Amino acid sequence: MLPSLLTTLFFSLSIIFAARSAKVLGASTANLARITVATVLLGLWGHTFGQGLNGAGLPWFFLSGVVGFGLGDMALFGALPRIGPRLAILLTQCLAAPLAAAIEWTWLGTTLRTVDVICAAVILLGVAIALAPDRSLAVPRGVFWAGVLFGIGSALGQASGAVLSRKADEVGTLAGLAVDGGTAAYQRALGGIVITAIAYLLTQKLRPTEKALEPERWRRGWRLVAGNALLGPTIGVSCYQWALLTTPSGLVLPIVATSPLATMLFVWALESERPTRRAIFGGVIAVAGAAALKVAQLSGT
Repeated sequence: MLPSLLTTLFFSLSIIFAARSAKVLGASTANLARITVATVLLGLWGHTFGQGLNGAGLPWFFLSGVVGFGLGDMALFGALPRIGPRLAILLTQCLAAPLAAAIEWTWLGTTLRTVDVICAAVILLGVAIALAPDRSLAVPRGVFWAGVLFGIGSALGQASGAVLSRKADEVGTLAGLAVDGGTAAYQRALGGIVITAIAYLLTQKLRPTEKALEPERWRRGWRLVAGNALLGPTIGVSCYQWALLTTPSGLVLPIVATSPLATMLFVWALESERPTRRAIFGGVIAVAGAAALKVAQLSGT
């Protein structure tokens, strides 16, 4: 139980560091810096204790990183400055589950059962309720809905990355060349950093006025980047793997699925952004639907 709670804690805090780093450095710079730090740390693990670049699933893990770590995280960093960490993580974490189920059904032929459809409907209902109060945020309506679209894109990237990772695991297992979780995360990060670096260069070319490399900005931003990289893809993922080794996944996943609610509490405590009762109610419904969907998928009922 402890590693599952730690995973939720670190994942919830990492999104706040991500939002703050994006405000200080700009979304594209903060995202590239974060994934660079994470790739270095995961690479140290992969080439010291793991299997490095070995394994039959390497091409699929790399592609998973391009979609999940790369495109998905770019969408997340696009959502953060527009709708804030509370709604960004709610959209990403809760919509990823039904989207992944739909992708598996379309691509791998995995059957969608009645319980899957019901849970997905519950998630969508909860997200819709949670989003409704934020129409009154002090941001232009166009900015808000652009943030919502980025959040949906983040969920789609995470869902697609997860399905591609499953494909990679399947290929590695069939070939007898499977890798550990840390190595898989490293191979995914390599794909993510390539697409993120390309996007960063394009962004800087199109928006040369961005001054994220100013020393003053980095003096304020490097701790936020380090905190995001350490709490999320490094310590958070490590605790997640620890949890799966010591606790049945049917207990781990529902606990980790509550991270959007934990983020609401942290945002309230650290940034004085108090969620409305309706937002909390919608968040609880969405998280409950996500947890139920994961339990149903694991139990096969």
